Amino acid sequence: MLTLTDLTSADLDEIRKTALGEADPLGIAAGLAEAVDNGRLADPELAGEALILAAEIAESRSKLDAAVRYADRAVEAYGTSDDGKAITARALHARLLFRSGRADEAMAELEPLRPLLGKHNDAPAYIAAALAVGGRHRVAEEWLTEAVQAALAERTGEPSSAEDAGLLFFLLQQRHGIRHALNLTHDAHDNLADRLERRLANAGTTAVGDELLFWPQAEFDRVIAKWPALTSAYGSTWDEHRGRVERELVRLAASNPAPVSGTAAGLSTFAGLENDPADAKTRAGYTRQLTTKIVWPPERNGSCWCGSGLKYKKCCLPRGRA
Repeated sequence: MLTLTDLTSADLDEIRKTALGEADPLGIAAGLAEAVDNGRLADPELAGEALILAAEIAESRSKLDAAVRYADRAVEAYGTSDDGKAITARALHARLLFRSGRADEAMAELEPLRPLLGKHNDAPAYIAAALAVGGRHRVAEEWLTEAVQAALAERTGEPSSAEDAGLLFFLLQQRHGIRHALNLTHDAHDNLADRLERRLANAGTTAVGDELLFWPQAEFDRVIAKWPALTSAYGSTWDEHRGRVERELVRLAASNPAPVSGTAAGLSTFAGLENDPADAKTRAGYTRQLTTKIVWPPERNGSCWCGSGLKYKKCCLPRGRA
């Protein structure tokens, strides 16, 4: 078992970025739990965070029994707290219970979180993701709608930007994605989500949902040849592009991200005659409707997810640390 000593929050962040690429990630998960047990954290209040990380590592390797045990302990470590980390621990616990076939227990864990959707930026994503794993998309849509309406009721007018919207933006964003998965017709709240995303894109930020759109090498060459301006969004070379995607995957590792593979023809068809394929909103919409996901991360000695044919440890793994 790996011995981890005097772990700080910065250490945990570094482990989160690198553990899945190590030779024995499950040993790291066990080492984190053992560090909690033996008081080897720089701050005892980091116990919950360390156990969340252990659970996520175990889940990434499909060791659900171990993941549930770590998540149980993380929830216990946070006690009755309702801060962002505590919500994350409970939502993770529920997600793992769903994946383990324990749906009633998962819903019992999530129900008390319903009023907290409008309290922390991370809450909408984690709670909605847990419900989606359990096939409760309709429940997620209902809860998010309730939270959006409550947030709007507290305002005197429509937000002028995503920054102005604050937590409301995250609620709208998650609700928009859930409704898209349910194939529901756009309503006023969906239209507001679109307007805020457009304002975010016009401010020079890549539209939400576009970060994990991956172009295989041949498609990358076609996209850049056809829309040269997209080098700013995807990189000037394929190496730069897949490095960007790998780093974003590492950053989002806690939420079990998966890149989606796009094609130049697919983007062009989605855009049609009325939309610009180079527009950030168009690209975000194209990304959301893609269903074929790439499994990430691969085993350290397995073939890299980017399709290069090289081992992951020799290809995109080091790019994520650059």
